Amino acid sequence: MSLTELTIADAAAGLRARKFSAVELVRAHTDAIAALNPRLNAYITTTSDAALTAAAHADETLAKGEARPLTGIPLGIKDLFCTNGVRTTAASNILKNFVPPYESTVTANLLRDGAVFVGKTNLDEFAMGSANITSAFGPVENPWKRNGDDAALVPGGSSGGSAAAVAAGLAMGATGTDTGGSIRQPAAYCGIVGLKPTYGRCSRFGTIAYASSLDQAGPMARSVRDCAIMLQSMAGFDARDSTSVNCDVPDYSAAIGRSLKGLKVGIPAEYRAEGLSAEIEAAWQQGIAWLKAAGCEIVDVSLPHTKYGLATYYIVAPAECSSNLARYDGLRFGERVEGPTLDAMYEATRRAGFGPEVRRRIMMGTYVLSAGYYDAYYLKAQKVRSLIRRDFTESFQKVDVLLTPTAPTPAFAQGEKTDDPVQMYLNDIFTVPASMAGMPAMSVPVGLGATGLPLGLQLIGRPFDEETLLAAGSALESAAGFTHRPAIRAEGAK
Repeated sequence: MSLTELTIADAAAGLRARKFSAVELVRAHTDAIAALNPRLNAYITTTSDAALTAAAHADETLAKGEARPLTGIPLGIKDLFCTNGVRTTAASNILKNFVPPYESTVTANLLRDGAVFVGKTNLDEFAMGSANITSAFGPVENPWKRNGDDAALVPGGSSGGSAAAVAAGLAMGATGTDTGGSIRQPAAYCGIVGLKPTYGRCSRFGTIAYASSLDQAGPMARSVRDCAIMLQSMAGFDARDSTSVNCDVPDYSAAIGRSLKGLKVGIPAEYRAEGLSAEIEAAWQQGIAWLKAAGCEIVDVSLPHTKYGLATYYIVAPAECSSNLARYDGLRFGERVEGPTLDAMYEATRRAGFGPEVRRRIMMGTYVLSAGYYDAYYLKAQKVRSLIRRDFTESFQKVDVLLTPTAPTPAFAQGEKTDDPVQMYLNDIFTVPASMAGMPAMSVPVGLGATGLPLGLQLIGRPFDEETLLAAGSALESAAGFTHRPAIRAEGAK
């Protein structure tokens, strides 16, 4: 098996057994990036030289028997996490030359545990999008292809670069951020596992903000176990983040393969929504059957306010984005376009710096926060958000975990839905409610659809109970036996 096809768990074992060196493992991935990134555009910035230097240091650490959980493991970092001395752009022209003088807590934790960063992955600009087509550095191409069709497909968003890199073998795992589905939906489109932890589980310090009450970092990898390994390093309390929750980080890997006998799995009626494709519905039914066979009890539940999730999200998130992005004014950091007056400089800087989707969301957010509309929109949205959370809380009094589709359809071609913002927003219909409620949720690939594209199912759990998600996810993964790989990948690339 090629080194780029290994899981993190297998690679870590191979490094300790001296089957290959960290330099060999990292070079296999940097070579793959050099070969495939010009086509896939999964990375905005590559750090191959620094990665190979770090790999050589990892080999010294391994030789001393002092390896940490991720020593020598090549990871991609979504270009929303500040990395000390490495350009961090948020896929926006306004930050195209920004080099942070500090490290985000999540990436610092990964470096502490020995990870090697091979580059900064592409994303929708400021994480605003669900197809990875709004990046100022160009769209990302999904490494999967429809049967008999060479059309370029979207990888999902906003963490599409991370998902494409992991699926194509350009990283063993990658960080993502999830505001309304930006880890889970691209994971489903690219046939990998993506986990959004509970809001507050991973620090937001040093992560460029989109919507502060929703943004949450999480792992993306090719197996449930790999996500558990990454989350173990990423999670933890951080006093520098006021939303970080001070609670113990359990041994996530211990949940893998745990018995599910007696586990109650809720099936929410409201997720049988209009626009759900027949093959996704069939995959959902198959997932229910697999969990039942694993000893789970299937329980029908209702989340009545789910239908308001998307509308509520597109009031709350743009409102927070309009506030967060006010700091990009050309004065303190980032790009500046000069003008004859201060106002003219602000206007020119933001017009040149922000793309159409970011401008659209800033305008929406400013509108709903404006005098006369605040009560009618923003305040009402916050009340509905409380009802969405209450629905989940009440369901979790009856069940341990929920099983739903991740996305209403498989990946689509670039340009197919992209002219209609409302259709694009509907891609997140199944992922947004868990984000609004702050619940942990994970997407697991369970099969291929009629056109040969991966299909994912979503598990939603109780707050800070990622262990149950991982246990149920590993059972789904085992039953599905998903070993399919995309047409474009490091080994046998098209």
